[in-house]
Amino acid sequence: MVRTLDEVERVGVVGAGTMGSGIAQVAAQAGYDVTMRDIEQDFVDSGFETIEDSLDRFVARDSIDDEEKAGILDRIEGTTALADLADCDVVVEAALEEMDVKQDIFADLEAIVDEECLLATNTSTLSITTIASAIDSESRVVGLHFMNPVPVMEGVEIVEGEKSSADALELAHAFAADLGKTTWESDDKPGFVANRILMPWINEGIRAFDEGVATKEDIDTGMELGTNVPMGPLTLADHIGLDICLHASETLHEELGDRYKPAYLLKRKVAAGDLGKKTGEGFYEYD
Repeated sequence: MVRTLDEVERVGVVGAGTMGSGIAQVAAQAGYDVTMRDIEQDFVDSGFETIEDSLDRFVARDSIDDEEKAGILDRIEGTTALADLADCDVVVEAALEEMDVKQDIFADLEAIVDEECLLATNTSTLSITTIASAIDSESRVVGLHFMNPVPVMEGVEIVEGEKSSADALELAHAFAADLGKTTWESDDKPGFVANRILMPWINEGIRAFDEGVATKEDIDTGMELGTNVPMGPLTLADHIGLDICLHASETLHEELGDRYKPAYLLKRKVAAGDLGKKTGEGFYEYD
């Protein structure tokens, strides 16, 4: 049994990277007290810088004012100690997309938080059921897959593991809705809904560019205007991170076969260290 939404006051986030900091921000914007944890203080500090930059953009658009920005930041505390999440009512894990890392985190969390705390993972491709198998109370584990960038994107994918309870799923939907998000639900199948369809789309855009079908600009423009999406596949890949796209594609390729085989140019870009916006260069160049 997990808490109901009206009993949730403090949210824990494990990981202060792009996704973790975004989740911490939207939770604090919704009025929750947040504890954001990462393994090194530099990572925590970088997470706060990301949040402040994001909030500055909201201020510039008059979505919030300076006083509201200060209040949001005041509701977030950073830490390198997992034990500081002991009083959290919901914990969202947003660490590396590696099964053993996630299982270790959940095993440690189970020993720290109380038995009514919802444990959620932001994984985009890994099995919720396998992650949950690392703990005894598997019924309180769900997938809570936020879209990137978290403060801007409206969608959250709720993933039901084999042992996920109805109460845990209900709280996951309600919590995401309270953050201003719209949810959909997926069974625990490789890639869930979003990445199962998105990764082949990105890879085919990369292949089209690599094979000279069109320039990268025309491929992106064609998909934006032709399918009514905000970003074309190459721009989106840069924003997600080419290393993350490659890892997701490799995972899906292993599980589902050759239709998910990563594009050669994607592998070459990652090998060269050109990972997209976060490194300043991917398919495009960034300041």
